[in-house]
Amino acid sequence: MASPALICDTEQWKALQAHVNAIQKTHLRDLMADADRCKAMTAEFEGIFLDYSRQRATGETMEKLLKLAEAAKLKEKIEKMFKGDKINSTENRSVLHVALRAPRDAVINSDGVNVVPEVGATGKALTNVVSVGIGGSFLGPLFVHTALQTDPEAAECAKGRQLRFLANVDPVDVARSIKDLDPETTLVVVVSKTFTTAETMLNARTLKEWIVSSLGPQAVSKHMIAVSTNLKLVKEFGIDPNNAFAFWDWVGGRYSVCSAVGVLPLSLQYGFPIVQKFLEGASSIDKHFYSSSFGKNIPVLLGLLSVWNVSFLGYPARAILPYAQALEKFAPHIQQLSMESNGKGVSIDGVQLSFETGEIDFGEPGTNGQHSFYQLIHQGRVIPCDFIGVVKSQQPVYLKGETVSNHDELMSNFFAQPDALAYGKTPEQLHSEKVPENLIPHKTFQGNRPSLSLLLPTLSAYEIGQLLSIYEHRIAVQGFIWGINSFDQWGVELGKSLASQVRKQLHGSRMEGKPVEGFNPSTSSLLARYLTVKPSTPYDTTVLPKV
Repeated sequence: MASPALICDTEQWKALQAHVNAIQKTHLRDLMADADRCKAMTAEFEGIFLDYSRQRATGETMEKLLKLAEAAKLKEKIEKMFKGDKINSTENRSVLHVALRAPRDAVINSDGVNVVPEVGATGKALTNVVSVGIGGSFLGPLFVHTALQTDPEAAECAKGRQLRFLANVDPVDVARSIKDLDPETTLVVVVSKTFTTAETMLNARTLKEWIVSSLGPQAVSKHMIAVSTNLKLVKEFGIDPNNAFAFWDWVGGRYSVCSAVGVLPLSLQYGFPIVQKFLEGASSIDKHFYSSSFGKNIPVLLGLLSVWNVSFLGYPARAILPYAQALEKFAPHIQQLSMESNGKGVSIDGVQLSFETGEIDFGEPGTNGQHSFYQLIHQGRVIPCDFIGVVKSQQPVYLKGETVSNHDELMSNFFAQPDALAYGKTPEQLHSEKVPENLIPHKTFQGNRPSLSLLLPTLSAYEIGQLLSIYEHRIAVQGFIWGINSFDQWGVELGKSLASQVRKQLHGSRMEGKPVEGFNPSTSSLLARYLTVKPSTPYDTTVLPKV
């Protein structure tokens, strides 16, 4: 029986491969001189403006990418996702994070049942909340929390409360998360779908002991709640199952910000009305993604351009550069969302791929990044860049006598950097500026480095939701085109199982003096060296962080 066809076997893919030669002969200096092209390479929705004219692409490129989308049956795959078909075939699950923010009268089915009425959220006024989770149970909610902190409306609603996150099993992270907190005024939210995630549950047990040592065992049911589907383990842990908030197997961890995973701690901090605006923003992009023509569909365009950059132009990385400090945790969230989703080497049918998928995502807010890694982007490797800017600052500042406001200074860089990457600087220009001959090679910028600009009107809860949804769907589009499963993450599991073997060895060596065995020579040597230093406190003694 023949193997299922890969997208790279289609005529549309081959047409794009052949088209690369024509693009390689162009330079963005020349492409940007075409006003009609620049105008055509834009899209807008609810004040969000996308300009992708600084991509190494022409109108012909975009036509060929749209034909590739047809060949990949992109429209059909999007419809299947929204209908609740089990497109996550390796786990036999629907992919329905869009249902988490759908209007109450929407109908989105999974196994023939409308799931929208099941989706709910709550909010209570509490002084301190520590949310314990890792991966998707941490990065997404942290991004939204960080972005909301300086929004005036959200900040006003959060007065008198604080929200912290505990993810790393490193005890230093525990110490930081509870520093200066009083257990009596603290609520701990344990976020674990199965209630078995090793790092999360050890952190949860540590905070449980922190509460018990101060308030007694009876306090656990009043100071700890759970976001989980495993009510049996929740109860055994000591948390009242009535204080457990569910989510479903059709919600992937990294897509769970809009479920109780994110909505619960965020509502406790900001109140549900603020979070509702965030959900409405995400839902607005869901509708745009589902119904807009691909030629003006922001997530689809972004996804197609990423496929072009990765699989045809051969760029392995992507820089996410928000010119808004409030978005400082956006790149880390998208890093997981993208690299866990599309870091695959086989098709959804299990066929080995003959082309690269996924990008190495990284980023830092502007202008910090300019004084960090932009040197590499300008004169080293070619790395496509996403520039994200905001028209109206959350916290406007203007000093009398200054040339521009603080936000205008920031945005001056937002507008300048893409042009610097696109145009560069030629030796001829440097000669005309009378630059010494020996410095000309060092001051030459090749340019022709692709980027795109995404300009948001403001950065309220609504726009934060929109931005999240744009990137979620962009990543799905890439996976749909490549023919991979963007919604499983088997690659995460191998390290977990190997860590379990090491954990058993460490316990046996510490408690019973067992020799290190069963590992390769390198790991055995490292473990032996690690075990030569005895713990400062015996294993049968409880020690909590000193804060």
